[in-house]
Amino acid sequence: MRLLLIHPNVELHFVVSRSFAGQQLSKVHPDLLGTQAFEFCEAPFAGADVWFLCLPHGQSGSFLESYAAMISEELKIIDLSNSFRLSSDAKFGQREFVYGATEIHRAKIQKANSIANPGCFATAINLALAPLFHNELVGVDQEVHINAVTGSTGAGIKPSATAHFSYRNNNFSWYKPFSHQHLDEIAETVYNKAQASKENLHFLPHRGDFTRGIFATAYTKIDCAFDEVVSAYEAFYEQAPFTHVCPDELQLKQVVNSNNCHIHLMQHQDKILITSVLDNLLKGASGQAVENMNLIFGLDQQTGLQLKTSIF
Repeated sequence: MRLLLIHPNVELHFVVSRSFAGQQLSKVHPDLLGTQAFEFCEAPFAGADVWFLCLPHGQSGSFLESYAAMISEELKIIDLSNSFRLSSDAKFGQREFVYGATEIHRAKIQKANSIANPGCFATAINLALAPLFHNELVGVDQEVHINAVTGSTGAGIKPSATAHFSYRNNNFSWYKPFSHQHLDEIAETVYNKAQASKENLHFLPHRGDFTRGIFATAYTKIDCAFDEVVSAYEAFYEQAPFTHVCPDELQLKQVVNSNNCHIHLMQHQDKILITSVLDNLLKGASGQAVENMNLIFGLDQQTGLQLKTSIF
């Protein structure tokens, strides 16, 4: 909502909430105080150009079915849940959802009317690995080991035992080892193949003692020269306004509160270490959703997303 309210080409028409209908946006989100006098409503209105769906995972389909009579062919839909991300789930009625990885599927997104916005871990890992596999610098049978740490906002807004301050503070833990739900979409994206196997992607997610951001590292063996790998990454992201290959070691603060993803490459003997950092709420979620909207409507991809990081 904050991104849409400051976007120069957007007029916010309605915000649906089954929990907060009738309440001011700023009553629920105090950071929006003073931006616009606006109330949550119970159901969508007709006349919008695009809907953003921010429902719990698995509920977007039933929501769309409930309001099918209001959904014209011209209406664009950008879904931030996992409902339509996999190739096997991409069709909904006459619509086909395009996986909204803007650096990888830009041309498809520009022609689409329905977008499945990638997951936050998936975005960090897709951007870390896609140049390797899309340029066939490593084979799909090559094992990749991935570690990634997310802040407490990665657990959603509802309170849970592992998101509670007393758990997170001065603490560190893993969860869903080798079985995280983003692995399927990662495999399809980095291998550039529908229903690709995830068996060679060994992903260990962690909970960190901070609020926002993802710090991901991945390593694998390579047979080519390191300079060739660096050149491939730089070429892959040459036209990507938010993803940058950095020569220096990375820190999380340099991307938090921005829509950027920074990537660093390092060689150790016959292995390459790829580090990827981003803000899970922006590039990993809402910021990328606005990127997708910009591309669909022919706007500059960076419109409304020139945000300053919190490094200082």
